[in-house]
Amino acid sequence: MKTKRHRMERDSMGAMKVPRQAYWGPETQRAYENFPISGLRFPREFIKALGVIKTASAETNLKLRLLSPKLARAILRAAREVMEGKWDDHFVLDIFQTGSGTSTNMNANEVIAHRANQILGGKVGEKKPVH
Repeated sequence: MKTKRHRMERDSMGAMKVPRQAYWGPETQRAYENFPISGLRFPREFIKALGVIKTASAETNLKLRLLSPKLARAILRAAREVMEGKWDDHFVLDIFQTGSGTSTNMNANEVIAHRANQILGGKVGEKKPVH
């Protein structure tokens, strides 16, 4: 029996095949496929910094009551795991990119959202409750 190696995910630009075990999503996959410039990836310190920023954002949105405590706990746990290096292999984008770093920001958002949904009992690739 052949195992499924990809899942289909949709975003505002359409459907993308994403590796089944990946914590990233369609935005990251699209950038990964379209911009294989140098083969160099972001260093551990940079990925940790993304986790710090996302942790601060979740804490702020919780304090402002823009995020429920349940969702905030899951996002905070996922962001802290990023800070600890648990998901470094899921930050797959080339360090040299076009634009303002949107793809890297989306890579962090997708990894954290997918992990938060998993923490909440869902599956990687689902868009609810955290997107």
